[in-house]
Amino acid sequence: MAAEVQPLPLVKLPKGPATVTAEQKYWSSFGSELRLDPSQHSSPITHISIPPRPASNALGPVQDLFAVTTGSRVQIFSSKTRKVVKNISRFGVDDIAHSGNLRRDGRILVAGGDSGTIQAFDANSRAILKTWKEHKQPVWVTEWNPSELTSLMSCSDDRTVRLWDLPSDKSITTFDGHQDYVRCGAFMPAQSGLLVSGSYDQTVRLWDSRTGGKAVMVFKHAAPVEAVLPMPSGTAVLASSENTISVLDIVAAKPMHLLRNHQKTVTALTLANNGERLLSGALDGHVKVFETTGWNVVAGIKYPSPILSLSVIPSQGEDKHIAVGMQSGLLSIKTRLSGEQKVLAREREKEMQALMAGKIEEYDRAKKRKRGKGWEKKLRGRDFTGEGADIVIDPNSRGRIHASYPWANCLRHGQYAKALDIVLSQKGNNAKEHSVTVFTALRHRSALNAALVNRDEATLQPVLRWLIKYIPDYRITRLTTDVALVVLDLYADQLGRSEEIDALFDQLNQKVKELVESSQAAWGVKGMLDMLTASAAAPAQGLDVIES
Repeated sequence: MAAEVQPLPLVKLPKGPATVTAEQKYWSSFGSELRLDPSQHSSPITHISIPPRPASNALGPVQDLFAVTTGSRVQIFSSKTRKVVKNISRFGVDDIAHSGNLRRDGRILVAGGDSGTIQAFDANSRAILKTWKEHKQPVWVTEWNPSELTSLMSCSDDRTVRLWDLPSDKSITTFDGHQDYVRCGAFMPAQSGLLVSGSYDQTVRLWDSRTGGKAVMVFKHAAPVEAVLPMPSGTAVLASSENTISVLDIVAAKPMHLLRNHQKTVTALTLANNGERLLSGALDGHVKVFETTGWNVVAGIKYPSPILSLSVIPSQGEDKHIAVGMQSGLLSIKTRLSGEQKVLAREREKEMQALMAGKIEEYDRAKKRKRGKGWEKKLRGRDFTGEGADIVIDPNSRGRIHASYPWANCLRHGQYAKALDIVLSQKGNNAKEHSVTVFTALRHRSALNAALVNRDEATLQPVLRWLIKYIPDYRITRLTTDVALVVLDLYADQLGRSEEIDALFDQLNQKVKELVESSQAAWGVKGMLDMLTASAAAPAQGLDVIES
């Protein structure tokens, strides 16, 4: 009786030698992602904010809300449900909203706009409570004082930073000193009366509201400053300029660290884990996680579009969501499982392990549980299919062939060249896995020569392009080497007949040279490291200690 013909499994390449650290596991646990288009018109998500968190709770509890600014609207989300609870769009017809921020009690939202207007809204009724029009150009920053319910600041393209009091009709202090657009700013912590701002004049300026409108400290950068973020200690400020993040010590009045881990401009900074972690978002689509002691990168997250805004949203004292706003208009909210959800997940895993090990009855006795009819089918269908099932061979069943890939059908019928042509023409995320699977199968069947022989100029080019692309991959070096040797053996005597084929062979030759040089350099580095390791193991002799 014929047996079933099973599909050829795809070759799964190892992911590399890097191990997953506990830190990476923690950040990857923010896995329940919700993607939204809040603007409905794909307007960029320019700002995500949470109500300010002061050191003291004397002013009442902080609301579990956050605000998202996009296009001509500000949306208020619940951090518990990740759903919109209010939509504020009372801006001008052609106006664009900026920096929507909720007060810590969740009752009033303030936002700036391209018209230079600052508006304060009642978060419940969405009524306009206050309008200020002192700024003459777009207002990019509005932020509430974390210690005072009626105090707020603003930063504008008119080069000024202003301090406001909600009952007043005019600004109470104007900070003048920047020479270009002021696009970022914040209150310093600890009721110091200090503010910090960053400008396209390449400076970060520290202002003291108690000493008038002049800057008390200035840090010069090499490029426009896109974001500033005070540290909770009040003694340091983070600032992003192009792809660099600087850690500025305001006590010593000098930069302590320069972080260059992004490829493009860093646009957003936020803190997590009670200030022990820094998250940065950039136009390269990456979020980097730094520990704030040695400022080393400990994790990272990739997004499909340039990042414009970023916030870590807490709930009940711990980090709950990572909210990222993108240039494409997408809002990504990644959520971490709660403690109760983690317990349920672990319990479910134990139940599955008991079922797989045939100890489900012991598990049920320990839990004092009785199962109804059909429980096994329901349990298996929830998380996996076929794992732990008995293999039953029915002698009366006819052999059948499972549906498979087109190239797999060709392999089964010995059409090796056709199978190779099909797989090399594939596009998409799994194209590499498919091509490696076919070449591996051909090598196992000693059919590489049959699949590659008698190719013309058009059908040989995809093979050479595949070799040029994947020969640097150390995981399949033996496979690509075997394929390259067969190609050279078959077509070396035909060089000089086609300019395109000759050019591809030249590219392959150059790629191999680069790999050989890199390999030789790596062996040289290994030799030096071996010498250093050996010398470090021996007692140190003749070392001078120089004290500065």
